[in-house]
Amino acid sequence: MNKVFLSGNMTRDPEVRYSQSGKAFAKMGIAVNRPYSKEKTVDFFNLTAFNKTAEFCGRYMTKGTRVLVEGTLQTSTYENKDGVKVNSVDILVDNIEFAGGKRDDGGGRDSYSKPRESEPYAKRESSPKRDDYDFGGEPIDPDETPF
Repeated sequence: MNKVFLSGNMTRDPEVRYSQSGKAFAKMGIAVNRPYSKEKTVDFFNLTAFNKTAEFCGRYMTKGTRVLVEGTLQTSTYENKDGVKVNSVDILVDNIEFAGGKRDDGGGRDSYSKPRESEPYAKRESSPKRDDYDFGGEPIDPDETPF
């Protein structure tokens, strides 16, 4: 099984592009703290999202956003400009969600923006009475229902 779950902060704004066939893909990065190390150790991962997930990331996520990522690992090998073979591990995003606010620079705690105040509650009409529903004419015998 190839499945990975990560919680961390976006290291850069997602870069959304479109393939020749019009499919969206987004490249971005995430920084993940290692919770059990004595020194502050951070791992950096490259993420790739596709289609609506890519467009969602491009529209709503920015550098510093705290996210939860579910995806799969993909390895690849390429030759860099010096002719050296480089192995790479990327995460193909299946699902990505917000995990709180951006990290602030002062205390490292999640900060949340105040929710927008909504309009006053509008009085609704009362709910319809049971007799107001039309079930096609014949009354329903409660003893004949399967539940």
